Amino acid sequence: MSIQVERLSKTYGQQKAVDAISFTAEPGKILGFLGPNGAGKSTTMKMLSGYLKPTSGKAVLSNFDTQLQSLEMRRIMGYLPENTPLYADMYVREFLNFVANTYELAQPEMKTKDVIERVGLGEEQHKKISMLSKGYKQRVGLAQAIIHDPEVLILDEPTSGLDPNQLTDIRELIRQLGNNKTVILSTHIMQEVEALCEQVIIINKGVIVADSTMIVLKTQHKTDSLEDIFRILTR
Repeated sequence: MSIQVERLSKTYGQQKAVDAISFTAEPGKILGFLGPNGAGKSTTMKMLSGYLKPTSGKAVLSNFDTQLQSLEMRRIMGYLPENTPLYADMYVREFLNFVANTYELAQPEMKTKDVIERVGLGEEQHKKISMLSKGYKQRVGLAQAIIHDPEVLILDEPTSGLDPNQLTDIRELIRQLGNNKTVILSTHIMQEVEALCEQVIIINKGVIVADSTMIVLKTQHKTDSLEDIFRILTR
């Protein structure tokens, strides 16, 4: 269930958005993937999900090459992009049932019911997605990412737009998912990383500048503040 990335690169014209990065993410751990705006975080996650084709290098998710075995890889992967594409004119329950059927899940109605309960959409399930707040739309996005019980989860800013109460609920859900899945979590919220992640990768200008455990990073930089470490490495 691991993720293995080998010299992955993405170039737009003369600009290298991601420059030959390599790393591994293991099951049972949540990997925090950090970087300033424009550092290459979302581009990397889009390549891992199969949404973008890398210029060079490769990524393997649970033994499936993202380019050579794209369909097989997508079946075992859940992806929440930074800006979640949702069918705004569909009702929440209708949309999630549609996703369940797309994955050809057994008992799709039951899977839909279960995921609605897990992400706290019970009171919103009969509303049109267009009528939801940003926080609840984010919950719908997370629900579609986990409805098929994927082995690998790629979450780009999963708590964006959530209020403090929603934050607590969704963080606890992500923590539970990380117990037996491989999870990559991108966020700008340092407290979130410290609360959820054991391994941290920091990317800056397309290059990985840190790849270590939280404990080792804090020891190396002689500080208990991940925010300070982030500033030092991305100035």
